[in-house]
Order: sequence, then C-alpha cells, then structure tokens
Amino acid sequence: MNNLFYLQLFLVAVFLSLNNSNTLVAQEKAVPVFEDGEAQIVPAFEDSEKWIRHDLWVETEFDTDGDGKPDRMHVAVTRPEQTETEGLKLPVVYVSSPYFAGVAGGGLEYFWDVRQEVGTAPAPRSHPEEIKPRGERPIISNSHLNTWVPRGYIVVHSSSPGTGLSDGSPTVGGDNESLAPKAVIDWLCGRAKGYTERDGNEEVEAYWCTGKVGMTGTSYNGTLPVAAATTGVDGLEAIIPIAPGTSYYHYYRENGLVQSPGGWKGEDIDVLFDFIQSGDESKREYGRKTYRDGEMAEGMDRVTGDLNEFWESRDYLLDMEPFKAALLMSHGFNDWNVMPEHSFRIYEAAKAKGVPTQIFYHQQGHGGPPPMSMMNRWFTRYLHGVENGVEEDDRAWIVREGDDRANPTAYEDYPNPDAAPVTLHLSAGAPAQGQLLTAPAGGQGTETLVDNFSFSGSTLAKAELTEHRLLYVSPKLTEEVHISGKPSITIKVACSKPAANLSVWLVSLPWTERRNTKITDNLITRSWADIQNHSSLYESEPLEPGKFYEMTFYLQPDDQIIAAGQQIGLMIFSSDRDFTLWPDPGTELTIDVDATSITLPVVGGIEAFEKAILSD
Repeated sequence: MNNLFYLQLFLVAVFLSLNNSNTLVAQEKAVPVFEDGEAQIVPAFEDSEKWIRHDLWVETEFDTDGDGKPDRMHVAVTRPEQTETEGLKLPVVYVSSPYFAGVAGGGLEYFWDVRQEVGTAPAPRSHPEEIKPRGERPIISNSHLNTWVPRGYIVVHSSSPGTGLSDGSPTVGGDNESLAPKAVIDWLCGRAKGYTERDGNEEVEAYWCTGKVGMTGTSYNGTLPVAAATTGVDGLEAIIPIAPGTSYYHYYRENGLVQSPGGWKGEDIDVLFDFIQSGDESKREYGRKTYRDGEMAEGMDRVTGDLNEFWESRDYLLDMEPFKAALLMSHGFNDWNVMPEHSFRIYEAAKAKGVPTQIFYHQQGHGGPPPMSMMNRWFTRYLHGVENGVEEDDRAWIVREGDDRANPTAYEDYPNPDAAPVTLHLSAGAPAQGQLLTAPAGGQGTETLVDNFSFSGSTLAKAELTEHRLLYVSPKLTEEVHISGKPSITIKVACSKPAANLSVWLVSLPWTERRNTKITDNLITRSWADIQNHSSLYESEPLEPGKFYEMTFYLQPDDQIIAAGQQIGLMIFSSDRDFTLWPDPGTELTIDVDATSITLPVVGGIEAFEKAILSD
C-alpha cells in the first residue's frame, strides 16, 4: 500500500507539473525578437490566415474634390492576431500609392508629340479612356506583408487622393499629396479620425499601434514618404524612399529644357494626372477642370521650360524645414527615369539638418531597394527603438561595378570625401575626336555640330566621323579612375536659331555592345540644358543667332570606376532622341573650344587623374 501511495503522489506531482507548464506556455505572449540588431521572423506572427485585415477611411484636413467635405483616404491594415487577442502593440510600416487601383491604358498616343521646334507651342494632345473602377471594395495591396508582418510589424497601405476608394483629386505633387499620408499617420497616433465607412460616422481607432511609423516605397510610392516627412508629422520616425521623385520640375525639365523621363517620350505632369486618376467617377470632372486643365495647364509651360511658382510648389527640397524622419535613401546611378539627383538633393539637405541619414546607390536602373539587412536595421532602430548602432554605420553604401546588389561597398559618405575637382580642357578634333587635357591648349577657335534627332546618342558615340556631335577624349587610362559626385560643364556656344536643345554625355570609350555588356561599360552620366536659360532658370532669353553664350550646369551625380584601358569622353550634341524634343534637323551649334571645359569629381584629385593617364 505504501508503494501505491507514493506512486499516486508521484502521478499527482507529474500532473501538477504538466498543468503548470501548460499554464506558463499559455501565458507566454508573442513578442518581436531581435538578433544582431535585426528583427527576426517570429513563428507566432507567420500564419497569414490568422492575420487581421480590415479597411477604413481616414479624414484629412483638405477638400480637393469640391464636395464641401474633408476628403477621406482609403486605408488597409494587416496585423498579427496577437494585436487583438493579446493586446500587443506594434510599430507600423506604411506604404501609400496612387497606383493601387490601376492606371490608364494606352500608350504614347496620349503623350505630347515631341516632334516640334524648341521654344514653340506644342500641338494639343488627346486623353486616354477613364480608368474603370475595380469593384466596390478592392484589396489595396499585399506588398510588404510577407516581409514585415512576420517580423513584428503592422503593415498599412493607403490610396493617395483621387485614386481608388480615396476621396479628393490627384494633384501630382500638390499639398494634398503630402497632407494625406500625414493624416493617416495622425490617425495611427491617435490624433485624427478614422471611420469604418467612406461616408459613415462609426469611428475606428488604431489602439494596436505603438505610435511609431516608418514609410517606404518605390518611384511615386517612394516620393510619398518624402512628401509626408516634409510635413514634420510626429510619429513618422523613419523613411526608406526608393528612387523617389523629389521635384516635378527636375522630372519633366532639365536646366530650362523641356525633356522627358527616360522611356516615356512626351510625358508631362498632366499626362501623369490622366494615368492615375482612378477615384470616384462622379468627382473626376472637377479634378480635371481644377487641376489638369486649370492649375497644370496654366503653370507647366511646355513652351519655355522655365522654372516658376507652379514647379516650385512641387519641389520637396523647398519644404525640408520640418523634416525630421531618419532617412535611408536608395537609388540607381543609371536610373534615367527618376534620375539620381532626386535622391541626392534630399539626402544632402537631410544630412545638413542633422537628421540620421544613410544612402544606398546601385549601378542599375529604376527601382532597387537596399539589402534587406540594411532596411531591417533601419526600422529596428527607429521603429522598435533597439539600440543596434546603425547610426554608427558607414553613411554611404555603393554597389561596385559587377557586384551583386546585396553586396554594397561601404564608404564614409557620398560623394566620396577623397574626391576633388579635376578640370579638363578641350583640344579640337571635329568631325573625329578631339582631346581632353588637364591644361588649356589655347588659340583653337570654334567647332560646329549639326543637329539631327534621327541619330541616337549611342550611334553618335560610336561614330568615327560625324558632323552631328563633338567628341573629346582623354588619353587611354593606364590605371582606373574613380569618379564620385556631380560633374559640371562650362560651355560657350552659339546657335543658328533662337532656341535649340543642348545634350551632354560623359562616356567611357571605346563604346562596346556585346552580349555581356554591363550598364556601366559605356555611359558614365549625362545632362541636358536650354541655352536660352544661360542667365536664369526662371527666364528664357531668345538666342541671337551667331552670338556666343556661356552656361554652366551639373551633370547627373554618379559614382563609377572607369577601368584601365578606357578613355573618358565628353560628347556634346543637340537633340537627344530619347529625352528631348525633336526639332527639324539642321540647327547648328558652334562651340568655343578654348572657353569650354568639364570638371570631374575624381577620387584622389588631379594627382590620381594625371597618374592614370601617364603612358606606360
């Protein structure tokens, strides 16, 4: 009996132990987990079938659809079930976009016709069919869910004004596109009202949010985090914009010249309006009349390309004073759609304000986020508040030529602090190649090119002899040359007409086109300008044919290592068929060779450059 008694006691103890163990397990709540300064995937957050999904409308402080009521933004929330069952509060990764409800169909037939003379009024354009609604309550987006929800974040999406189920009208850079995400962040932090229905009065609160919000997105979706940050809204702790457009003037104009983003000949700000206006069909006509056919038509000025108040109102660099969100910027040096100056100018301004900043540049084209580890560390530090030392990391991360985008090289900053200006002077050589020299030659007179948009820039760069461009090249490099920053050109030029395109490319020669040609093998960087704006971007001055004008402007920022065996070439021509208007061929540009030069930001300065051009 004694043995049976002790056996019963043992079994009771085991039962109690197991019961207590199960109780402890039941009491353990799922929380974010961090290792090596990064948020880890938590199994309790992984099951997407248990995620809570709901949509709502956040009230803003503006009315841009003319109905006399504050516009409401359509918002979608995806969060782990523990935010409901266990009272868990988490930070938010927020993405806003004008694209979630679809875009207009058609193609270049609805763009402006680029076949026109520079400085003249364009022919009218037609408009695409209106965007068809996608249903009563479409899913806004599933992007970023699988990345961030399992790591202990809530993901929020919203459609920007006048798109999808959001009220209002698109303004393509107007104030409402900054204030809309601000309102959503205010709601997430308990300062604005959200409603369960677009026109209803039942309120909904973000009781599951810690009050810490980060934004990210690519292209237009990358522009909106910058726009929101310029409002200085509390709670927006960090942003990771990817290839953001930060000035619509710099997107559709360049140094006074009417130009197009790469791949979209004839696009302009009103074309983009048509492309994204997918909101309430009954309100669209008000938006078209007020913004596209009113504000845009009056301010965009496709005749002169001059900078004005309309364009300045759509430049986020001018709104940087309240900016305080920690900034991790990402861009491609060969993005000829949203060009790399867009990210660089905001990065420089944020850094000057003392805002925590990092920048990631790769060598490819449009888009391309930083490596996941960089993004994870950024949001872990500024949204979860984990002291992971990210602010002590190197400030600039650049993917070197031929390297994988996930393996960037760290630098103290961008531009490289060891870069110094090296001015190269021209030596005549048309219609073949002239030279680039570190010392001026003097007494060379002029050289002339004849415009013809039929020839692409690559065709002109490969040509041995042509009257349609001027080309000046360095000696063959015996060592690599590292360019880091913004080259600039000073050019003295006369034109045979009152207006003309001016295009400038910096190239690596010989130009090669083979199966394994890399994007960095040929083009280094480039820019365009309107000589009529030689004195001011705000006012064009019709050119007096035959009179010389001097103009200085920057090329797009770059960080590229030019290999030994190559030559650096400066190519000057007129119409760039992929970016500029297409005037009738025959306009002549005459260059004062002695008064024209290009300045390159070379790592190691003049000593490094001269060493690299020494003969073997």
